[in-house]
Amino acid sequence: MAIEVIKIILRFLLLIAVQVAVLNHIELTGLINPYLYVMALLALPFKMPKGAVMIVALITGFAVGVFTNNAGLHASACVMLAFVRPGVFKLLSPREGYESDTSPSVKHMGLRWYLIYAALLIFVHHATLFYLEVFSFNAFFTTLIRTFLSTCFTLFLIIIVQYLFSKTKTER
Repeated sequence: MAIEVIKIILRFLLLIAVQVAVLNHIELTGLINPYLYVMALLALPFKMPKGAVMIVALITGFAVGVFTNNAGLHASACVMLAFVRPGVFKLLSPREGYESDTSPSVKHMGLRWYLIYAALLIFVHHATLFYLEVFSFNAFFTTLIRTFLSTCFTLFLIIIVQYLFSKTKTER
């Protein structure tokens, strides 16, 4: 148990460091912003209580936001992701249920399941972040396009990282 907690903390620190040092400086065509740090929230164990996930999401969003001078926006988006996460689990629940000692990943759940899971939650995160950032529906469709493109790019990066750092690569 203690080793698992240490792994989670190290993953959070590494992803936040990569986000702050590298990815926060990338903006492709003004419409694509990669937010790889959400992978840390996506990878939290199935058995983790909803309240704990929301607290971790708040801390994660605040930590990233401190470095971008908009801590409230990232914290809000991360908490929204954490709030929606159990509903997505319920929506995608396999017949036999989830193994309580695992975490959502391509390795444990298969590529198809993980793509749907991650795409839904990343879209919720990005939509919350970008619409709060604009705080107007005047640019509704531009923000929607930005959300969609950023979701696709972030999902692409997360899948690459999943395969690069997975010891055994399985696909269902």
